[in-house]
Amino acid sequence: MKLNFRTGFGFDVHAFVEGRKLIIGGVEIPFDKGLEGHSDADVLLHAICDAMLGALALGDIGIHFPNTDERWKDANSALLLKHVNELINSMGYELGNLDCVLAMEKPKVSPYSDKIKNRIAVILNAQLDQISIKATTTEKLGFIGRAEGVVAFATVLLVKKDLNV
Repeated sequence: MKLNFRTGFGFDVHAFVEGRKLIIGGVEIPFDKGLEGHSDADVLLHAICDAMLGALALGDIGIHFPNTDERWKDANSALLLKHVNELINSMGYELGNLDCVLAMEKPKVSPYSDKIKNRIAVILNAQLDQISIKATTTEKLGFIGRAEGVVAFATVLLVKKDLNV
């Protein structure tokens, strides 16, 4: 069965750690901690990768960029997302739209939302109106509320490139 539209959902979580830059959505955000991970630990770009891969049943980010592979040590997650987007395009699909939510107590990311949105648009070769970035807190509940880490959710719609709409 030929499917002209595919949806995917991505989720990622990373703990805060001392001694690293905080990179979210390909943007460095001033903060006294960064996120722990094998790559640059960009929680938002990782969730987007998983959403896009999931839409075409291609597994997850860990399959494509395993944390056991030294090639991905401290890797820029923008390069990972670019690679995923190229894979999606090679299979005849392109981004329809992307909707993301960051759950974090601090730092506040709303001052950086437009910059993040612009960065993701560049990485995905997309228009700004195809990308939504939202942020929320957990009202001081759980590990997010204690500012121990960040959670990112992403949902994506992929559209068959040859679809005449």
